[in-house]
Amino acid sequence: MSRLFGLDNTNRDFSAKESWGKNQFNSSFPASLSCYLDSKSIHVNYIINSGSETQIVLRSFASLLGVDEGKLKDCRFDFEWPYDQYRAYCNNDDLPRTDLVISSSITSKQIAGLEVKLTALPDNTTCDLSDEEYGSEIVIRPDTIVYLACSVAARLGGVLRDIDEFNNQSISWQEHDITSDILESFSVALSEAISLMEEQDQTPFLLHPIWKTDGKSPALCENCLDVFLWSDAAFVSMIIDAARVQNFRGKITRQIRTLIWLFRMVRDINLYGQMNHKSIIDELSYNTKNDKAFASSGMITNRYMSCERLTVPIVTASEIKNIILDGGQFMLSPERRFDAVLTNAKGIFNESS
Repeated sequence: MSRLFGLDNTNRDFSAKESWGKNQFNSSFPASLSCYLDSKSIHVNYIINSGSETQIVLRSFASLLGVDEGKLKDCRFDFEWPYDQYRAYCNNDDLPRTDLVISSSITSKQIAGLEVKLTALPDNTTCDLSDEEYGSEIVIRPDTIVYLACSVAARLGGVLRDIDEFNNQSISWQEHDITSDILESFSVALSEAISLMEEQDQTPFLLHPIWKTDGKSPALCENCLDVFLWSDAAFVSMIIDAARVQNFRGKITRQIRTLIWLFRMVRDINLYGQMNHKSIIDELSYNTKNDKAFASSGMITNRYMSCERLTVPIVTASEIKNIILDGGQFMLSPERRFDAVLTNAKGIFNESS
């Protein structure tokens, strides 16, 4: 039966074709790849916040989950599942699902909730640059910000009460009242909060594998796969930088709106013990659709992910057969994109025809 390495205990049936659709594969393959690296004693690239900057440290996937080495086989992988440890933070017990929840298959205790993004390297903003400057676009959904706010609140607890801005009950959230000074105060408060989090206080948040192609072509590079894992604090730092509030000119962009959402959610948890995330997202839309929170191009993400393994990923194309097992490749149903069809078509642009 078709299967993925390491995912024998899961809520997805990989013998069924529907478990190999685009949306399913884009979260299950990253989990399998991470298990594969762990089986080879290869550490993942863990992006953490360190003081006023981010850095990459190499850590084993199992250890970041709090699992003993070699014991990932004792874990269960549930996709599109609620991470119950954050349920108390959501008003009316209304906790959205996250991409992946990892539990002990022995005790059933949930040990991690991860957002997952499988992204191409390079994206269209970096494909004409050198390999060292390649980056991947990340598109973030609103529920990701809900989980990020819960993670920050859970890690910091009462510490937030010592940061004045998180105790301000008189903030006006109306668009005409949002100024650069107010946005800067939100950024400063969030920056101060995450600066208090040492590496051991940060928690894995976004599982972010990359697959590398030869520039704009669809052909995989020989060294084509690797795993990056963002901590909650590092991802907050990226949001703060992406908002670039110092350039605020009165227009609330998606990036700035995400900063406002995150601050408001963390503040409400601090003040009231809970947040109404649906209300926050709906009422603070600022005339922009809520289908996604924001997107960061490869020009931005490269600043955080730049390292030798972004330039030369550690897993080769020849190893993919060790991850997708027992004919799983025949279960894949890729989207048929017209531009890809045209790029790979033979003969239709032959001038002599």
